[in-house]
Amino acid sequence: MDMTSMLLLVFAALGIISSNTPVTVAMVFLLLLRVLNLNQAFPWLEKYGLTLGIIILTIGVMAPLASGKMSLQTIGESFLHWKSLLAIGVGLLVAYLGGRGATLMSTQPTVVAGLLIGTVLGVALFKGVPVGPLIAAGILSLLLGKS
Repeated sequence: MDMTSMLLLVFAALGIISSNTPVTVAMVFLLLLRVLNLNQAFPWLEKYGLTLGIIILTIGVMAPLASGKMSLQTIGESFLHWKSLLAIGVGLLVAYLGGRGATLMSTQPTVVAGLLIGTVLGVALFKGVPVGPLIAAGILSLLLGKS
C-alpha cells in the first residue's frame, strides 16, 4: 500500500476514534477513489469540492427557512434583541473568516493537513464539533497576515 493511502487510512482511523463521521466518510471516499483508480476525479474535487461543500452546508442552514419552520417574523425579530444582533455580528465575522480560510487553503494547501489534524484532535480531546477547518484556516490567515 502506498504512503498516501496509508495517510488516508490514518485520518479515517482518527475520524473513527474521535467520532468524527464527516472526516471518516471523506477519507474513506477518497481512499475508494484511489483504490478504484478514479484519479481523474481528484482535479475536479480539488477545484470544486469546497464550493460544493459550502453549497450543501448553506442548503442545510437555510432549510428551516425554506420549510417554514422559521418565519419572516422570527427573522425580523432578530434585529430587535441584543443577543440576536450579536449573533448577526458573529455570523458576519465567521463568514469573513471562512472566506479568508478558503483562500488560504486553496493558496497554501500545505496547511490543510495541520488544520485537519487539529480539528480531529479537538473533537477527540475536547469533545468539540468538526466544523472548524475552514474557520481555523481563516484565523490562521489572520495570524499569518495573509488575505
